[in-house]
Amino acid sequence: MKVTIVGAGNVGSTCADAIAYKRIASEVVLLDIKKDFAEGKALDMTQTSSLLGFNTKIVGSTNDYSKTAGSDVVVVTSGIPRKPGMTREELIGVNAGIVKTVTNNVLEHSPDAVIVIVSNPMDTMTYLTLKESGLDKHRIIGMGGALDSARFRTYLSFALGKPSSDIHGMVIGGHGDTTMIPLTRLATYNGISISNLLDKDHLDKVASETMVGGKTLTGLLGTSAWYAPGAAVAFLVDSILNDQKRIIPCSVFLDGEYGQKDICVGVPVIVGKNGWENIVDVDLNELEKDLFEKSANAVRNMNSALDSI
Repeated sequence: MKVTIVGAGNVGSTCADAIAYKRIASEVVLLDIKKDFAEGKALDMTQTSSLLGFNTKIVGSTNDYSKTAGSDVVVVTSGIPRKPGMTREELIGVNAGIVKTVTNNVLEHSPDAVIVIVSNPMDTMTYLTLKESGLDKHRIIGMGGALDSARFRTYLSFALGKPSSDIHGMVIGGHGDTTMIPLTRLATYNGISISNLLDKDHLDKVASETMVGGKTLTGLLGTSAWYAPGAAVAFLVDSILNDQKRIIPCSVFLDGEYGQKDICVGVPVIVGKNGWENIVDVDLNELEKDLFEKSANAVRNMNSALDSI
């Protein structure tokens, strides 16, 4: 099983490291436009293999897409990252051009690959990739919900003082500071509704912290986060390559589901070897439905910027 990661920056290299360390794929190819950068990252990671006990082949290349041939999954992380004060939306012009070029190049060598989009604004870049590639909708997945849900579970664990591994919760809607929807009503701790353990004020605080989770890290780090995004990508890729059938919130194309059409936005889906297989219908209450409608409208409005590119 072969995975290509386009963009060997912080997120891409962390993703490659996690995939290799967890032995998710037999080969990982890192691609970057910066001369020798991906090669250096690949060599550095390879030198950890005898210490960490994995034998995944890691290849680095400067923009040579022939090295990516036959990939089962292609992860697109390339594009400019956020800086403090920037919104994901402000990246759309530059990153749209990069994502279009990358998509065309990878499909030339790996026409059967499942494509995972990480580049921001993620929902719009996922939609762009689907329209540009003409691929079956199930083979295009935006990663954002997996990351947002991990952050949600982290903030819930802080509030409860319990391990995040015992907490279940998901975030749907757009991958943005004002568009994501942490489903606090449905979150559980070992099967117990968290609504029974935290009052409304604490739940609202957790939701707010989750929604600005990326912005918080950008302010602390001076650029976008990478450890959790890289791990979220590896988690998603594992479900694809090993046909795990996990339910993961991802940005996928909706055609009537959740009352939305012609848009890519975050909903829970079953992820397996062919990409996303089915959309899971969560019984939202009226408030959650209204929030989802507003989130979808915001994403759709952002997508309209693609018309001028």
